[in-house]
Amino acid sequence: MSTTANTPTGNPLTPQPIHERLMAYCGSKLLMSAVEVDLFTALAKEPATEEQLRRLLNLHPRFAGHFLRALVALGILQQDGDRYRNSPLADQFLDKTKPTSIVGFAEMTSDTFYPAWGRFTKALRTGQAQAPLPPDDHQHLFRVNAVQEPDRVRRFMTAMDSHSTRMGEELANRIDWSGYQTFADLGGARGNLAAVIAKAHPHLKGVCFDRPQSRPFFDEHIGRLGLTDRVVFESGDFFSDDLPEVDVLIYGHVLHDWGPEARAGLLGRAYQRLRPGGALIIYDRMIDGSPEDLTRLFYSLTFMLASAGGSEYSVEECTDWLRTAGFERIISQAVLNDHTIVVAHR
Repeated sequence: MSTTANTPTGNPLTPQPIHERLMAYCGSKLLMSAVEVDLFTALAKEPATEEQLRRLLNLHPRFAGHFLRALVALGILQQDGDRYRNSPLADQFLDKTKPTSIVGFAEMTSDTFYPAWGRFTKALRTGQAQAPLPPDDHQHLFRVNAVQEPDRVRRFMTAMDSHSTRMGEELANRIDWSGYQTFADLGGARGNLAAVIAKAHPHLKGVCFDRPQSRPFFDEHIGRLGLTDRVVFESGDFFSDDLPEVDVLIYGHVLHDWGPEARAGLLGRAYQRLRPGGALIIYDRMIDGSPEDLTRLFYSLTFMLASAGGSEYSVEECTDWLRTAGFERIISQAVLNDHTIVVAHR
């Protein structure tokens, strides 16, 4: 008598899908290490052989060949004869010299998120965060590193910029800004999102609202972009200080750092500060319960690992908090494959 289970198509089940899931971390770590050794930035200059890359990047011959071939198999590199080059995807997003680079996020993933996931079972039993340094605990990050390790803070902000550039373009194109004159990005780091929106709409003036430790990095970044007359910095804590008095407030990748009670409080403070006719924009990887939610669930679990109360949340939950705060005409849109924008009006 056969004990082999069959799939609905009649084919026997195999453990291969489970093996692939169990080994999925290998591809993640390959990519992180490739970023760490600057492989993609090197190949952006010109294709190279394995031997050339070993010398250039100080790679050991025992691992280098399989390392490079695995990246080809993942579609991250391409190979012509004995020479390797970046795939179009790697060339656009993993060359740290390009404005589209997400290398900062890759570095944060390697430094903070990857070690935390190694302690996921402990988190599952204790409910406690496991990241060595919560990346969104700005006060702790700046208190420890702003003076001694400014490059660490820049890498963190570069990681945020890799998201905020694309989201800024979405907000600039999807929101009707014609009836507004001023806006503020709350928790705006070095002002990148505000800069993208202001550049797209010359009539707008923007405010980057964040802790005072962000100011030197804001001045550096906005000065480099040539927008010092259009985007200004205002220091403060959005839990305790007065928010900027503007037409539009933005909470982007902010609410997922906190628990439900804190989120509701932040939305209430925004409502009280907004001018009549003003709007609040929120964006996060909101969960909608669809089978396509896996990436957002991974991000949600990651923020649980990296913060005391953070996680992603649903559009319905966000809408309830907004209505409780007093907002009306609440509209949501799916953007960038895994994000949702919610716009609420006062």
